[in-house]
Amino acid sequence: MLGIQKQTHWLAAFFMFVIPIASNVVAQEYDKLPPPRTLTAEQAKVAAANYKKYCVLCHGENRQGHVNDHAPSLRSKSLFESGVPHAILRPISFGREGTAMGGYLDEVGGPMTLGEVWNLTYWLFEQSGVERVDLSTEAVHGDINQGAGVYQKECASCHGKNGEGITAPALGNQSALAHNTDEFIRYAIRHGRQDTPMPAFEGKLSSDDIDNVTAFLRSRGKNWTMKKNILKKLPTPDEYVINTDGKNPDFKLAENLYVSSAELYEALKAKNKMVLLDTRVTSVWQTAHIEGAIPIPYYSDLKAIVKDIPKDVQIVAYCSCPRAAADSVIHQLRELGYKKTATLYEGIFGWMNFGYPVMHGDIQE
Repeated sequence: MLGIQKQTHWLAAFFMFVIPIASNVVAQEYDKLPPPRTLTAEQAKVAAANYKKYCVLCHGENRQGHVNDHAPSLRSKSLFESGVPHAILRPISFGREGTAMGGYLDEVGGPMTLGEVWNLTYWLFEQSGVERVDLSTEAVHGDINQGAGVYQKECASCHGKNGEGITAPALGNQSALAHNTDEFIRYAIRHGRQDTPMPAFEGKLSSDDIDNVTAFLRSRGKNWTMKKNILKKLPTPDEYVINTDGKNPDFKLAENLYVSSAELYEALKAKNKMVLLDTRVTSVWQTAHIEGAIPIPYYSDLKAIVKDIPKDVQIVAYCSCPRAAADSVIHQLRELGYKKTATLYEGIFGWMNFGYPVMHGDIQE
């Protein structure tokens, strides 16, 4: 009998300590939200066409992501459960500063109206086929120092030591941290991102460690304020050719396509005659571009534009993918008979990382 009592006390002690630890990794339940408004057939048709025109290049025909520049999947269950509308609307509208994702809203220089961006957001949600969850807007509290250690161990190999992004999105991106709530970040850590290499950490990390990583990431976004670009007037056709009295550069193209940043810089210093094409969405041309570059986004109707671009002048296109958008434009130009064409191999981010100059748009503090 005494042995049974001792065993009972031991089991009670065991469950007293073990069960709270286990509950620390038990899945959290979330209330469901009703679906947002439903698109009309015409709105859905336009949104689908806008996705194909503006998004497929990087996010893929089937929204699978990681086609170019590690653009995230736009069909991950956890993203659309937790991110509609604003966590999806904001990056489409305003982009992600310091990444290849530009802003597509017309008020920042993009091609879409606010109504079109809203409809694209809802179209993406409808394609995902999920229900929304009700996320708290309260701050997530955790130990930032502990979170930094967990981040380096579990996250840095993909997201970068400083959150700069390597094969996964930049988690230290200031605009993303400003736009997303703590609970949105924590939900992504808990549930992962389906159809991507991002695993669910619920069950692998304790709830405390997930909170700690969330708090650490939030700490990276302090003291950041949004700056407003004052839109500059777009160049006119008479401004397309730079250094009109100069010689054409003599580039030795790698793979019959690519020119290096160093070669392009030397050609610009020598005042060579060229046409520079910035093939990103125009909103990021407004923010920063190589001097003399004209915005010809990858989704442009080139056949309607080429009449203003001479065929006997060297054309160099660049983007931030670092090459996908520019390659697309150059291949189209070659099909239209433009042979003196090249892509900037490192893209504009590589150009800037080498310390070469860019023209910044007008900024209103």
